[in-house]
Amino acid sequence: MLDPRLLEILCCPAEQDGEPCHGDLSETPDGLLCAKCGLLYPIEDGIPVMLSDHAKKASA
Repeated sequence: MLDPRLLEILCCPAEQDGEPCHGDLSETPDGLLCAKCGLLYPIEDGIPVMLSDHAKKASA
């Protein structure tokens, strides 16, 4: 589980149509999920990998 203070300051780094997403992230068993664009960022060894090319679209 990530420190809640870290989740407060993290936001989605992805871009949509040239604009930054900056959506809120929530921790799930599979990683950090962006509430705005639906990308899921993996957590490896307790560290979120906040790179858009490592993120996957969350399954519905």
